[in-house]
Amino acid sequence: MTTMRQPPSIDAYGAGGFRVSGERREGSLLILLDEATSWRPRALAQIAPTDFDAVIALGPREVEFVLLGVGLKAAPAPPAVRQALQAAGIGLEVMDTATACRTYNVLAAEGRRLACALIAI
Repeated sequence: MTTMRQPPSIDAYGAGGFRVSGERREGSLLILLDEATSWRPRALAQIAPTDFDAVIALGPREVEFVLLGVGLKAAPAPPAVRQALQAAGIGLEVMDTATACRTYNVLAAEGRRLACALIAI
């Protein structure tokens, strides 16, 4: 049986990183199963389906959808990323990073099963 931890909160963003539950994290960020880790892509153009391998491995029973913050301005996710997540039965919501941070905090507090992938701004 998995024990659910309190999801991390995104307290601040900017200057190339995030403050997550009071701790400064440099660079892009992936929050999965209530754990925040560094994430490889530094720009929307660098995002590839393999950046979501850990999310896809969990499947739709653990992750309903990915909330993807793509930088300063909203732009579509690469088609290959959208297709890989769709094939795995996982939804994708794309928005600018600031909006994604705010949306993540609300949805995580509601107990939603989501992953959050954020490009640092």
